[in-house]
Order: sequence, then C-alpha cells, then structure tokens
Amino acid sequence: MNNLINVTLNENQEPVVSGRQLHQALGVKTRYNDWFNRMIDYGFAENKDYLAITQKRVTAQNNETTFNDHVLKLDMAKEIAMIQRTDKGKEIRQYFIQVEKDFNSPEKIMARALKIADRKIIKLEATIEEQKPKVIFANAVSASHTSILVGDFAKLMRQNGLNFGQNRMFAWLRENGYLISRKGNSWNMPTQKAMDLGLFEIKETTINHSDGHISINKTPKITGKGQLYFADKLLNNIA
Repeated sequence: MNNLINVTLNENQEPVVSGRQLHQALGVKTRYNDWFNRMIDYGFAENKDYLAITQKRVTAQNNETTFNDHVLKLDMAKEIAMIQRTDKGKEIRQYFIQVEKDFNSPEKIMARALKIADRKIIKLEATIEEQKPKVIFANAVSASHTSILVGDFAKLMRQNGLNFGQNRMFAWLRENGYLISRKGNSWNMPTQKAMDLGLFEIKETTINHSDGHISINKTPKITGKGQLYFADKLLNNIA
C-alpha cells in the first residue's frame, strides 16, 4: 500500500498525500479533475484541508506538459477514502489510520520537534550572521558616545564591508545633501539639514600664526547619532 500512496510531510511537519495518487489507488474511473471537484463539495476548504499545485511531466515525445494536483492533509484523505464506500476505500482508510498512529507515536513526535527546533536555530543563526556587522557597529558607537572624523568613520565602514575611503565618504555626504558642496569657506561643512538632525558637530581649532594673527580651523565630526544614521543608510544602500 505504501508504494501506491506515498505519505510525506509538509513544511509544518504534517502528513500529506497526493490527490492524484489517492485517485489512482482508489481505482476511480472518473477523470481526476471531475472526481476531485465532486470530492471538495463535501465541505473541504482550499489552503486548509488541501493545497492546489501544478506538476510537470515529460511525454513520450519528450515534450514537457503541466497538470494539476492537490496536496491533501491526512484527515481529508481518510474521509475521501471512506466516501468511496468500496473495499479499496476501506483498505486505504485503514492504512491512513495506521500511518496516523505511527505519526503520533512519542518517538515520531520528538523527532519532528527536533527538526522544527533545528530549522528555527538555523534561521536564527542566519539572521544573526546577517545582522552581525550592524550589531557590532551599533555596539561600538553606543559604547563610545563620542564624535569622530569623517575619515575615521570611513575606516569603520570598511571594517563592516563597505569599500569607502575618506575622499569617497566626503563625496557621498556632499552628493546626498549632508555636507555643503559649494566651493568656498563653507565647503565640506554640515548642511543645515544635517545639523538639525544632530548628525554632525563642528570642531573648532584655534591656530596662532607666526605673524601674530589668529585663525580658526573648522572640522566636521560625525556624532554618535550620525554614525548610526549613516551606517544604516550605507549598509542598506539607502541614499
């Protein structure tokens, strides 16, 4: 019987069977699509009791064709077998009952639970691996609480897989409206938008020249908030 009807597990680890295999094993003479449409009139619901799928097969002429099939949950398959009111239907229903008993044995329940746990662990590990650079960066910024130079921020980005040097980082900040691109004294200074967002602070350095005059050198530094803000945009390719 197992060769006639292959019982498999769906992604939720529930036993399921092919509608076409069940149709063949029951020895139904009616065309499959007509028969199945008649079966679902007994109150079965798509995406709850069964799932419609499309299969492919190669003909004798080596042409590929498609046909409809249905993945039936075991309860639906049992009920359909009973509806047939034939010896074959009774035999198949008894087989499904035995499969279900085996399926619900403590050993099989534990095995399925371990499989589900393994899938969740693998998914979690993949998520952690994907988020690791961002988490490491965010933790580093949160721990420092200090503003850094644009060049130092570019180094941090390189450590997180972004191929940005200091010049390219300055260019990106200008192109996206965070630094002033107009040549002159204000070139590479934060725009008003960037300052309003709290992304930069300006470091002022007093320089005493040999002729006695004093000048002030201004350097933009990216705040902790700015580092997280720009890292999120750069690592996620957001302008």
